[in-house]
Amino acid sequence: MSARGRLGFDVQLLAVTLVLVGLGIFFVFSASSFMASQKYGQSLHFMVQQILGALAGLAVIAFLVSVKKDFFLEPRFVYGLLGLTGLLLALCLAMPSVANTNRWIVLPGFRFQPSELAKISLILFLATFIESRKDSINDKKTLAVIAAVIAGVVGLVLLEPDFGTAVLLAGLAATVLFLGGVKLRYLAAAGLVGGILFGFYLVQADYRVERIQGFLASDKDALGSGYQVTQSMLALGSGGFVGAGLGRSTQKLNFLPFNHTDFIFAILGEETGLVGTIVTLGLYLFFLWRGLKIALEAPTPAYKMIAAGITLAIVAQALMNMSIVLGLGPAKGTPLPLLSYGRSSLVCTLGAVGILLHISRKRADTGSTVRI
Repeated sequence: MSARGRLGFDVQLLAVTLVLVGLGIFFVFSASSFMASQKYGQSLHFMVQQILGALAGLAVIAFLVSVKKDFFLEPRFVYGLLGLTGLLLALCLAMPSVANTNRWIVLPGFRFQPSELAKISLILFLATFIESRKDSINDKKTLAVIAAVIAGVVGLVLLEPDFGTAVLLAGLAATVLFLGGVKLRYLAAAGLVGGILFGFYLVQADYRVERIQGFLASDKDALGSGYQVTQSMLALGSGGFVGAGLGRSTQKLNFLPFNHTDFIFAILGEETGLVGTIVTLGLYLFFLWRGLKIALEAPTPAYKMIAAGITLAIVAQALMNMSIVLGLGPAKGTPLPLLSYGRSSLVCTLGAVGILLHISRKRADTGSTVRI
């Protein structure tokens, strides 16, 4: 009997998740050790925090895999989680600014980023709401409720401001709605309106315009708006085919900003080269395969939408982050899921993986014949 048969869930998905978390812990240490020594007098500071986040996230996975009741589909839980997410996002606006943004709930010894929770709560709401209204999903009243919820969540994230996450949430919502049977003409109309609003919002802040300018012409202002992209490309280029060696990055010596968070992929590329970046990309593509397999074999439409939404949310964010690091898009402050430093992101992402693994158990119970 296979490991999956004995344990009852997708062991391969768990395995690739653990590998990515392990890589993240190592490269968080490698990227942050110099800065941590300067700032805290302890090179292990960020790595220890990442390990604590990983342990908390793995505990959530263990709970979700072991529990038999589908509590995350119950209306009280779904609407409660959505309401809590909205409340936390609103509270962020009253919190002290961090790096000129209001993305965190900041308390003594505790910091949490609610936009990470928003991805899960929005997917659960859309999937369960669509399932409960499957016979009237294209009615205007039903679509109005959906549009109001999406606009509320995305709007609060934009106010933080967090443009990258807001775009990701909007795209994720559109994907779940498409899978749920919403007609393309409604999605196209919403996409047009959303595109105009996002475009208008984008040019309202000088720093966002500068990021776009830095992306389009980074070589013309390598010490200004194009600095981050230039340093990222230098890191990747210096890695060559096999890398400079583990722990031997030079860009982490205060040259590349956010090297342990948004730009950790650049440090990985510098130390492991083209080989390491391709292997990392392959791990995310393997995650995509296992997640979509779970979605296709899920026993109910709600499960299918949740599994597909979670999978695409994680992989799309990973590809977005990699494209930014590779200079294929303007910097947006988007972390690399499971690798970048950040306890909120790590715990919430592992919680989402736990839901995926729970759904994979249901797939085993149904004996589905779908194969990939």
